Formats: sequence, C-alpha cells, structure tokens
Amino acid sequence: MSKVLLLNGSPHKNGCTATALEEMVRTFAAEGIETEVIQIGMQDIRGCISCGTCETKGKCVFDDLVNEVAPKFEAADGLVVGSPVYYGSPNGTILSFLDRLFYSTSFSKQMKVGAAVVSCRRGGNTATFDVLNKYFTISGMPVASSTYWNQVHGFTAEDVRKDAEGLQTMRNLARNMAFLIRAIADGREKYGLPEVERGAFTSFPDGK
Repeated sequence: MSKVLLLNGSPHKNGCTATALEEMVRTFAAEGIETEVIQIGMQDIRGCISCGTCETKGKCVFDDLVNEVAPKFEAADGLVVGSPVYYGSPNGTILSFLDRLFYSTSFSKQMKVGAAVVSCRRGGNTATFDVLNKYFTISGMPVASSTYWNQVHGFTAEDVRKDAEGLQTMRNLARNMAFLIRAIADGREKYGLPEVERGAFTSFPDGK
C-alpha cells in the first residue's frame, strides 16, 4: 500500500494546521493511501551547522527526530509539510527540521510527491507556501496542487472548520496526491524513472 508522511510544523497538536492535515488524512484513507502524522512543532530541533558529518556517516550528527524520520521518508511515496505562518514565513522549527532532513539524507527523493500546507490567520500564506515548496523542487519531487493554494484560514481550529473552501482545497489536494502517486508507480513500472544527470556544479573559483 502507498504511504504519505505528514509533518505538522505547528506547536499546537490539535490546532489550525492539524485540522487541515486531518482533512487530508481522511481523504487519503478513502483513496486507500496509508498515512502517518508526525508532530514537529514542539520538538527541540536545532538547525544545520554545516559540519559535513552526514556525508561520512550517512545521518545527521544530531541524533534526534530528524534521524528517526529519515527512514520513514525514504519509504514513503509522498510528503506533506504543514506549517503555520510566523512573521510571513514557516515556523522556525519545521525549517530547521527540513534543512537537516533533506541535506543529511543521501537516498533519492526523485518522484516522491510533495505538498505544502499553510495555516494563517490573515496574511503571509503565499510567502510561507513558496518557502516550503523549495524543498521539493530542489529534490526532483513533483509538487501536488489543488483548486486553490494549499492554505486554510483561522485563528483557532474551530475557525478552520468553518473555512469550507480551505477544507475543500485539502480534500482535492489529497486526491491529486493519491492520483499522482498511483500514476508515478505505473510509470515507473512501464517506463522506469527519468535519467538524472549529476556532476555539473556551478562554481567560479577563478572569478570567471
């Protein structure tokens, strides 16, 4: 069975972001997709220190939730990252987590389906959405879309439950992800994955 990993970057386990992700979980279940929600926002996650340990040991030097989630991410067919808006950006904890998760893992993320989900009271949603999507687009991960930007509005979980369009967007997003996961699995079997070129690395040490 296909599986999607959902990361909740909010410190509120049952808050606005969780409400949006729960709507997706219910839809994934109806689509026959297994899910696991991991709470990130209240964890003590420090940022990357660029030590290079992961290049030799194959895992982050800080042996915390990042290393615990890494094999789950490798096994998953899709990744949903949810975050509230803090000062027009994602929660700092989820950013530190994603920096280290993506950088310290050497396994291919090619064709894993990614989606960002953003919760806000009023503004900063599209800027936050843009930041989260960059983790997918640098990793060969197709980005799932919906019938509006993947966002919900509200100051409380109860507010979000009143955001009919936002919840509709979450359901359509989950259905689109389920379709992409199945289509990619069929394509992998029929055609194989696209070739990935490596080796070119833009650097101008001579100032040219």
